[in-house]
Amino acid sequence: MFLKRCFQMLEFVDNVVMQFKGCFSRKATFHWFVVVVIGGLLRMDSFGVTSVIRDLNLNPTFYTSLLGYFRSSAWRMDLFVNRWVDVVLKSGNCKKINGRCILIGDGVKQNKEGLKMPGVKKHVQESGNSGKPKYIFGHLFGVVGILAGNFAKMFCIPLSAGIQDGVDQIRKFADQGAEAVSHVVQVMRQAGSIAKRTGIAYLLLDAYFLSKPALCEAEALIDDSGKHLMQVVTRAKSSAIAYQVPPPYSGRGRPPKKGDRIKLKTLFASHKHEFTKAKAGIYGKKRDVMYYSVDLLWGAKLYKKLRFVLVCYEDTQIILVSTCLETTPLQIIELYSYRFKIECGFRSLKQTVRGFSYHFWCQSMHKLNQFNRKKNTDAMDAIKDKDDQKRIVRTLQATEAYVSVSLISLGLLQMLSLNYSDEINKKSYRWLRTVRNRVVSEETVAGYFRHDIDCILADRSDLNIVKIIKSKQAQEKHHTKEEYTSVGNYLHM
Repeated sequence: MFLKRCFQMLEFVDNVVMQFKGCFSRKATFHWFVVVVIGGLLRMDSFGVTSVIRDLNLNPTFYTSLLGYFRSSAWRMDLFVNRWVDVVLKSGNCKKINGRCILIGDGVKQNKEGLKMPGVKKHVQESGNSGKPKYIFGHLFGVVGILAGNFAKMFCIPLSAGIQDGVDQIRKFADQGAEAVSHVVQVMRQAGSIAKRTGIAYLLLDAYFLSKPALCEAEALIDDSGKHLMQVVTRAKSSAIAYQVPPPYSGRGRPPKKGDRIKLKTLFASHKHEFTKAKAGIYGKKRDVMYYSVDLLWGAKLYKKLRFVLVCYEDTQIILVSTCLETTPLQIIELYSYRFKIECGFRSLKQTVRGFSYHFWCQSMHKLNQFNRKKNTDAMDAIKDKDDQKRIVRTLQATEAYVSVSLISLGLLQMLSLNYSDEINKKSYRWLRTVRNRVVSEETVAGYFRHDIDCILADRSDLNIVKIIKSKQAQEKHHTKEEYTSVGNYLHM
């Protein structure tokens, strides 16, 4: 019975993975994609491509071929992401509010000290975690996911990721017309391309995304009927300033664009008697909150009308913002509470599927100088050889491809958790100190597969993914009786 449930889950994985076949122009490249996705589900260490070969028992001679997959030109990232978005939408697990899907965007920094890794630069760690250093050298990824789940548990299924800082010159190597824009704008465009496939959606963002460029990007994205495809829900800083809507003007001259200036933080004291007590959905539970909602203009010379919701929750005061004036304050509070799901996704991406365990570097790169930022920029500009430029572009592509495939591995674990948790809970295959939820974690699903993967691969040779993996596996050597005898004699010498 235990293996039967594993077979059902593996059939689900097979059905999903085979939908990507049309994204690859070469059959061999697609086969390596299958190997890497399944390897992401099963591997238990963080040694990059080596982990995939070891945990799937692949023939070691395929190591170079597997590396070549990530640098291959037989697939395109945009087609790859679009297919993954369609697969997640068809799964039926996506949560909606007011008939809209919920996208979540954020940036994640991964420390990498490779001196010849494209895109590595010095970053500031804004995290309040005392275990993290203030400065790191590494990559900054922009990630956009979609909220999926049910009343029992929610996941942020990651949809797309890309390096978004320190790679402007490399992008120009591939496309001379590539535009250098900020990380905030890139995340907005990344989410916008996904919203074109999901339809009108909410986009949940952290406080540093509340900026004029971000709102202008959201404003510019409209569908065929003229409606905005993205409605942003984020948080304002405690020092944020807004303006009252100007009263009707009938005098001579140009009408005013804004009213009186308001420091939002002062409204907690000046309007404390106007706060409403209610129960709001926060982290999946109904909790008592006090809130006050007001529509004000925001942004110097932009003066866009936004809905501000001042929330008092336990000992916390927070100012939430929404570009959609039709969304109720309680819905805005509930929406923003889901933003943290992307942080949980980052943890699983790092610890469960080892999505940042890549080690791609390029000999054509100049060594990174950790003490002179300008010298690194000049060194990249000095690379004029077309072949060297192509090698650097492909190395950057390999890094992003590795993370993108890891997103699919994580998304598969999350969908399996939502669809098959009842089956997994019927078999207690490992000890859990505390059972927190009926819907199991990504780590539990991965462990469920690892428990009997050899038996599964042996008994389900009819599945496409099993055939592909077996064709790459090392052939076991069957020793003769004489060989065993000689080994035994050697051990007793």
